[in-house]
Amino acid sequence: DVQLVESGGGTVQAGGSLRLSCAGSGYTYISNFMAWFRQAPGKEREGVAAIHQRPGTASYTDSVKGRFTISQDNAKNTIYLQMNSLNPEDTAMYYCAADIASGTWYAWSSYKYWGQGTQVTVS
Repeated sequence: DVQLVESGGGTVQAGGSLRLSCAGSGYTYISNFMAWFRQAPGKEREGVAAIHQRPGTASYTDSVKGRFTISQDNAKNTIYLQMNSLNPEDTAMYYCAADIASGTWYAWSSYKYWGQGTQVTVS
């Protein structure tokens, strides 16, 4: 069974930083893509960043470029999202996703597996 577990969320003041982690389970499991999405109350789910496991190239939505960095540790089937210069607009539930069956990296319907989410609140 494939399981994704997010951690690292919390409450920070505007301008602060936070690092999220997503650990994927599975014996030597490596997905083709892993990604971070977020969803705020009353808003649509938004693709934030994604990384292709081979060769490890990254993509970002425009609103987080220069502030967020996605990285990976393939040996641990884990991805990270380093978030700097956080704004109140970044407040959302952040979800980890893995494995594109069909579609683009930034579409939530493209992914086969999802974690339960971790809350990020910026005051």
